[in-house]
Amino acid sequence: MSILLINIHYSIRLALILVLTLSFSAFSFSGQIELSNALPGSFGLRKSVVSMHEQRYSNLVRQQTDFSCGAAALATVLRYGYGLRVQEEDMLDGLFAVSDIDKVREQGFSLLNIKHYLERIGMRGRGYKVETDTLLNIKIPTIVLLDLKGYKHFVVLKKTEEDFVYLADPALGNKIMPKQKFMDSWNGIVFAVIGRGFNKNSILVNPRPQLTARALNNTFAPLSNAQLLDYGFRHSDLF
Repeated sequence: MSILLINIHYSIRLALILVLTLSFSAFSFSGQIELSNALPGSFGLRKSVVSMHEQRYSNLVRQQTDFSCGAAALATVLRYGYGLRVQEEDMLDGLFAVSDIDKVREQGFSLLNIKHYLERIGMRGRGYKVETDTLLNIKIPTIVLLDLKGYKHFVVLKKTEEDFVYLADPALGNKIMPKQKFMDSWNGIVFAVIGRGFNKNSILVNPRPQLTARALNNTFAPLSNAQLLDYGFRHSDLF
């Protein structure tokens, strides 16, 4: 009996150490932990761990300069909405080709610059003036401009709920912002990227897509004008 109790206590102690180790690792690093022989009866068990930092910046393109938030936001939409293998550098090269470089370095890119670049690669960009109460109806990721204490900053608006908005911020990562705080910073315009190959189950708007054969049948169809109405764009485009 005493030997059995010792074995039980030993197993419990190992289990507690394992739980604490995994909990700490989630905050400090990412990787794969080998658990074989750590517990009685385990057979090569592996545990993938993703750090909090990686989670914050997952599924978005980070900006590398103080003026490239627009380029990174566009790269985020093209990569995770359209499946294009693009980096921020690709967007910078393309946007500089249709922009005034000195003006960009001083003020950053504009939505008009982004629109002109998209036209060069066979896609379209449309800016819409959207009322607050229609944000809930928009079902595709869009690029929006926020005024953060005087600093103009492009982010990707992934989706809107009743009291919160979900953003992919090229500088600060994925975040959830109170809707009222967003409204106080937003200029009322959303910019939609339109082209072939849009994934309606994009992780930008659906973090855990549950795909079925029926859903996949029309997943990557191009967006039509009629579908844009269905996605919440019921106002005339601005440019």
